[in-house]
Amino acid sequence: MSELDFLAQAFKVTRANGADDGENGVVDARDTLQRMNSAFRILTDAMPQMVWSTLPDGYHDYYNARWYEFTGVPAGSTDGEGWNGMFHPDDQDHAWSIWRHSLATGEPYEVNYRLRHHSGEYRWTLGRALPLRNAKGEIVRWIGTCTDIHQSKMIAEENEVLSRELSHRIKNIFAVINGLIGMSARQNPEMRPMASELQDRIAALGRAHEFARPHSEQSRPVTIESSLSGLLTEILAAYPALGEGRLTIRGDDPEIDDRSATPIALVFHELATNSAKYGALSSVTGSVAIQVAQEDDMVSISWIETDGPTVAGGPEATGFGTRLVQLAITQQLAGSIERHWLPQGLRVDMRVSAGRLKRAEGAPV
Repeated sequence: MSELDFLAQAFKVTRANGADDGENGVVDARDTLQRMNSAFRILTDAMPQMVWSTLPDGYHDYYNARWYEFTGVPAGSTDGEGWNGMFHPDDQDHAWSIWRHSLATGEPYEVNYRLRHHSGEYRWTLGRALPLRNAKGEIVRWIGTCTDIHQSKMIAEENEVLSRELSHRIKNIFAVINGLIGMSARQNPEMRPMASELQDRIAALGRAHEFARPHSEQSRPVTIESSLSGLLTEILAAYPALGEGRLTIRGDDPEIDDRSATPIALVFHELATNSAKYGALSSVTGSVAIQVAQEDDMVSISWIETDGPTVAGGPEATGFGTRLVQLAITQQLAGSIERHWLPQGLRVDMRVSAGRLKRAEGAPV
């Protein structure tokens, strides 16, 4: 609430109490405004985040105690446009661009940047701000926060490095296996047709691995199939049953994007791997049908195994892969999953949010 809004509210209070609009009313209004401002400062100083506010034009005129504790700068030294000098030089233009866009449009402000700590180190920070509007819808003030996210970002970057290194080693193993097959085929020409087919399968497994491994926004595959059936075909191409017609994909074909590709790939890579070990895909007569149906804002996907080994019941313990699939469906795709251990084969029924498969037009990447 701006000072004008505070003052107007204070006048209403004094009028409601029967005070005149004379000198006593003004004194009461100022007293009320002072108490409200004091309460606001106490509240923001008690928060763990850095809190700041600006005038409608973006002029910074208030920072809480956490800001000065974090930055170590003298009080008032970052008023106006001085705040931008606290950012890492490589982040200043980007932060300014986002902030100007919010000021021009009234849209919420959110940006990650490196903020100079009082130690001299730059720490990653999440900056957010929302506009405060009056009854006419006019912006009278911006209220913002800065949250130190440096530790969590460093952990995420370390995990990404480890993930990339592990992925690199796994792909190297695929390459070595492909090379060994090629050498054997050259020594035994009669094996070349089979070797070529096997190398194609291994290459498909490598592509499936690239989709299924954990990704950051930076490492996420840029080129993906734009539909669910296209992605599933890419992931399952390593299994002979697909080419033989024993692994089918039928029904609706909703669009997807990079956000949903990884959890989808992970889920079906896990289902296919388990089926090849223990289920229908472990048998030359077994088959798997993937059925897809879109119903308004939900998409139903069923994995149905038949004609494989007889199923005596579900496993006694839940493995890591099963828990990972559960997490991908319920958390990342906002859905549900049910497993049915039928005598003729496993059936897995999944329902996922259509909104999680593909971003809406104009949504941020």
